[in-house]
Amino acid sequence: MKFFKSFLASFLGTFIAMGLVVLFFFIGLAAIATSVSFENTNGTWIGENSVLNLDLNTSIVDRGPAFNPLESFSDMGPGLTGMDKILGSIHKAKHNDKIKGIKIHSGNIRSGWSQAHEIRKALKEFKNTGKFIYAYSDYMSQIGYYVSSVADSIFMNPVGMIELKGLASEVLYYEDFQNQYGIKMEVVRHGKYKSAVEPYLQEHMSEENRIQIQGLLDAAWGTIRDQVAESRGMAPANLDSLLNKLVVTNAEEAHAQGIIDGLVYEDEFENKIKATIEVDTSEELKVVNFNKMNVRIKEYDKKISDRIAIIYAQGPIFYTKGSEKIIGKDAINKAFQEVLDNKNIKGVVLRIDSPGGDALTSEIILNASRALKDKKPFVVSMGNVAASGGYYISCLADRIFADPMTITGSIGVLAAFPNIRGMTDKIGINAEQVATHDNAMGYSVFEPLGGGFEKSVKTAIEKIYHTFKSRVAEGRSLSMETVEDIAQGRVWSGKDALRIGLVDALGGLQEAIVAAADLAGVESYNLVDYPKYDDDLESILFNAFSEAKTKLFQHPLEKYTSEFIELSRMEGIQTRIPYSIKME
Repeated sequence: MKFFKSFLASFLGTFIAMGLVVLFFFIGLAAIATSVSFENTNGTWIGENSVLNLDLNTSIVDRGPAFNPLESFSDMGPGLTGMDKILGSIHKAKHNDKIKGIKIHSGNIRSGWSQAHEIRKALKEFKNTGKFIYAYSDYMSQIGYYVSSVADSIFMNPVGMIELKGLASEVLYYEDFQNQYGIKMEVVRHGKYKSAVEPYLQEHMSEENRIQIQGLLDAAWGTIRDQVAESRGMAPANLDSLLNKLVVTNAEEAHAQGIIDGLVYEDEFENKIKATIEVDTSEELKVVNFNKMNVRIKEYDKKISDRIAIIYAQGPIFYTKGSEKIIGKDAINKAFQEVLDNKNIKGVVLRIDSPGGDALTSEIILNASRALKDKKPFVVSMGNVAASGGYYISCLADRIFADPMTITGSIGVLAAFPNIRGMTDKIGINAEQVATHDNAMGYSVFEPLGGGFEKSVKTAIEKIYHTFKSRVAEGRSLSMETVEDIAQGRVWSGKDALRIGLVDALGGLQEAIVAAADLAGVESYNLVDYPKYDDDLESILFNAFSEAKTKLFQHPLEKYTSEFIELSRMEGIQTRIPYSIKME
């Protein structure tokens, strides 16, 4: 028996040791590869007559995830690409004489519309230099076609499919579900447009909610339609007509209607590129993959001491430490303080992609931004969403930039509390309370809201709503009456937000960086990213395996249930955007 125990212990020990050796070997190898790639950013490794391969069939975020060696050697990583790498590669290709053009694969791009717009704008600037852009896809989603439409020529697989149908948004309502199963959300809100909780209060969409969603869709589609029509030499009305009739669903129809330029297979597509750069078809096409260039929007120059800091705020706002996917008070405020203390940092850009969240945390972050603004130029760049709490933490900035398709505003407050009294009654559970005072129990998941607790929540919501409006009035130099007219929880597109004074200009991250530098009075500068997250071995392993589990076990109905689950997880009073607005 002792022999088998010893053997088993020895075997497990050897197995674990070998696993660690392999792990650290990959970590070291990946680190070496990364360092080599960074050393080669001067472009000397790029051959003559090269083409940038911009494969955007991935999930795109404002700031890419920290380097994870396990993900580098597997297909189980998050598959996320940062906007800085995409825009940086386009910028570098624009100024590199060896790179003659770009080939795009964007048919299955997974990004927000504002991100797609920013990428498309960078591609258009590249095209204006006289270099070519060719696009190819087997399947073309609507957002993928929008990005590709900037190309000189668009090609598709002869039997490929294309999605061109216009924009729509779907909202689920849970009132009957709650009544049937006895699980409901007790809701307190302010603002007639604060529809984040509307699906839990009624069975049908309110007219106010329908108006605001229709406004968002119309504003976004106006931008998409006009830009596509301009690039394709079509009248906007003709494009609308094609979509209304839904006559473009496959590659052949798209070609017949002038939506694309040719039907070829991918090897034939590459031959067209070779012909354009006058390379023989028998020769191998020199391709530079954008994700191997390791460049940012602006490359770091050690000779320059002045810096512009980009503080990324991505995800919902929670009263917590924070991470790459969650805006927490600790991480963001620490970043503000580090930027404030660094004498080399002359200006700051806060890049926001957030639907909002905890009201108290939003106020804490806003207060920290006030201290930063008093010392250094402070500019905000809004991504896909910067609404409710996301707008709250923005409103004191010296300048605010939004994309035309940014979802912003939503100046309103809500609170939601899960109640399972109906379910417990059905299954025979009864909760009894004993207390020393009338309102000592406060909130219970087994009882409807009532008495002093509900009154206190309403009082707190009114106070926070007033504070929210006063912060907006202060930051945007508007009267409280004007803010009330554009508040009440209503969401706005970036284009409309400019019209009503919630933002200063339409533009992306690049425009915000330039504005921060101009306000700081610096011409030459480096870019530095914040917050800084510590990635130890434990977090690397945890992130890799959690992403793998998500990919393996994600339920197809998750996108429909996530909103209900997300709201049930909220704690305290929220400054949060109406549900998850997806324009598809």
